[in-house]
This record gives sequence, C-alpha cells and structure tokens, in this order.
Amino acid sequence: MTAGRTARRAATAEPGAAEPRAAALFTPAAVVACCVGFVLIGALQALYGPAIPALREEFGLSPSAAGLGLSAHFAGGVAGVLLFARLHGRLGSRRILGSSYLLMAVGSAGFALAPDWPFALAAALLAGLGFGGVDHGLNLLFAVGFGHCSAAMLNILNAHFGVGAILGPVLIGVVGPEHYPAVFLGFALANLPLLFLLRGIRRQDAPGPDDGTPQAGGPGRARDRSLLTVLTLFVVLYVLHVGIEAGVGGWEPTHLETVGYRAGVAATATSVYWSMLTVGRFLVAPLALRFTARAVVTASCAGMTVCLLLASVPGLAPYAYAGVGLFIAPIFPTGLPWLNRAAPRAARAGALVIAASMLGGVAAGPALGKAIEWSGVRAVPLLLGGLSALCLLAALWLGRATGSPARRGG
Repeated sequence: MTAGRTARRAATAEPGAAEPRAAALFTPAAVVACCVGFVLIGALQALYGPAIPALREEFGLSPSAAGLGLSAHFAGGVAGVLLFARLHGRLGSRRILGSSYLLMAVGSAGFALAPDWPFALAAALLAGLGFGGVDHGLNLLFAVGFGHCSAAMLNILNAHFGVGAILGPVLIGVVGPEHYPAVFLGFALANLPLLFLLRGIRRQDAPGPDDGTPQAGGPGRARDRSLLTVLTLFVVLYVLHVGIEAGVGGWEPTHLETVGYRAGVAATATSVYWSMLTVGRFLVAPLALRFTARAVVTASCAGMTVCLLLASVPGLAPYAYAGVGLFIAPIFPTGLPWLNRAAPRAARAGALVIAASMLGGVAAGPALGKAIEWSGVRAVPLLLGGLSALCLLAALWLGRATGSPARRGG
C-alpha cells in the first residue's frame, strides 16, 4: 500500500517535469511486482545459512565447505550485476529482468535437486547471476523512474529485501532444515508469475531522476577529473557502509557476550538490528520526499557513527546497535539516485557501486577478523565506528563535489 501511494504521488507531484515519466515507466501492478521481486531476492540470500546443517549431513561437508554455497551466490551476484549492466543498453530492462528471474528459478531448482555438492555450487552461482540482474535492474529502474520521489521509492523497494531476508529463515525453521529442497523449489516457482508482470514496465527507460543535485564537473578534463572523484567517493561510501553492515551483523553477538550479555540476549539483539534495517527504510521514505539524498545519506552516516561509538559502552550496546540498523538502512537505496544525478554520463556507475557493495560484504569478514585479532573483541564498535567516520567524510566530500543542497528547493 505504501509503495502504491508513493508511486501515485510520483505521478502527480509538483514540479511536474520528472514525475509524468514515472507514470509512464511503471503501472501500479508493476510496482507491486518489483517489490515482490525484492522480497524474493532477500529470501534467496537468506535461505542458504539456515540450510547449512542439512547440507552438511547430505553431502558430508565441513562448515567452511558448506558456507561456499553463499559465497557462490555472492560471486554470481557480482558477475550478474556487471554482466547485465553491460547488456542493458542492448537488451533493455524487460529482457534483463525476465532473464534474471529465469536464472534465479533454474538455479534455485538446481540447488534443490543437486545430486552432489559441485552441482549445487554451480546452481547457486547461476541463481546468483539472476540475483545480481534483479538487484541491479530494479534499483536502476527505481532510481530513474520516479523523479524526486526516487529516493523514497528505492527505500521502499529495498525494505522489501529485508522483509524477504526475515521471512526466508523463518520458513526454513518452520518446515525444518532437512526439507530445504522443497523451500528452494517453492522459491523457484514463485519467480515465474513475475515474468507476466514485466509488461507493466515501459520498454525504454526514463532519463535520470530529479534529485535536486547539479551534475558534477565542468568542461573537458576538469569535468573528467570531477566525475572520477565522484565515482571514487561513491565506491568508498558503498564498500565501507556495506562492510559495516556485515560487520555489525557478524560480530554484534560476540561483542555483546564478551561484555557480559547472555547468549540469548545477544542473539535477540542481533535480530533486532537486522529488523531495524528493514524498518528504517520504510520510515525514511517520507523524509526522502522532503530532503535531498545528500541530506539523508549524510545524516545517516553521522547517526551511524554516533551509535557505534555509544555501542562501546556495555550498558548501551544493544540499544546502540539497534540505532545503527536504523541509520544505516537508508544509505544504500538513497545514494543511488544521488549517484545517478551526479554522474549521468557514467552509464554503468550504478552497477559499479552495487558490485562494490557486494565485494565490501565479502571483504568485511576477513579484514575485520584480522583487526579484531590485533585489538580484541571489545574494540569491535570502535573499529566499526572508525569506518563509519570515513563514510561520513566521504558523504561530506560528495556533498561539496556535487554541490547538492540539503533540502529540496534549497
């Protein structure tokens, strides 16, 4: 309902130059289908972990070998983002999304029916390719399709990813890990009806969003240098903030237990953190209609940094981590329309930062692990707070480089 109301507002709001394009780009049914698609990719990513006990028993795997299923999925995701971004101009959004849904369906079915572990890994890689295509394709469409409402709609879209990430493990828990093949098969079938709703997306994508952000750079080499600076800063911002997101999710329970909390309390607090990531995106959607992407991203980085520093105080840690989830939630979806407006000539800029964000999640584990070996588990929030401060500096620098105002009309 929220997505539908915001989509209708995008079609009628003033000023009207960008908003009518949103009405032409999506039908209401297509908007709903896109949100369902993000529920599905969120669920797919979250299904591998709860299935690990059954995978180990069925294929005789070590814990590290069983974890390769998710690694294959992420590797396919990065490849899918880059591949489909390259093919986008040739194939268009409908074919890209249709191919991606089919890849996810075939890969998920293959994972469910795999006769051995190498086949299962290949199927997870195939499903990851489709995952990357859907992730990039829908984020791109929403970044260009709703005018000044694009940031709000992107937050709503990505909030549905969180809904799927919460529901996936719940479903595995209800049916039991040993029945994971049935869950993956059901997921594969759930992708197919979305193919028929792709007709609700216009064949040719709309131009970039009206985010109130001037285009970066001036003529000649100065413009090229400015564009390179902007793209580099966005990559830094995305790599770091996804690394922080994964770092909190991975190390929060260990840190809380180290400072004196029971294991059950630590696990519950971590679940609250992930839930706040979803809630935060729904909550920020109306704010994104009033403030520019620059203001939302900068405020989010500042709030995230403060909360991580507060998490170093044992009595405040569980509540501070929940605050981190709320503040970090809008950064990924809100930054995309800002990037698209700041670098409109860089056709694959969005693909670059989305792929970089996935690599940030992959690199966060070993990099943070090494730092913790040196400094100790109690330093986790301070280490992550340092990375968050760098995110804030990148956002502030981006604000200066793009010349974006803090408020719409400012």
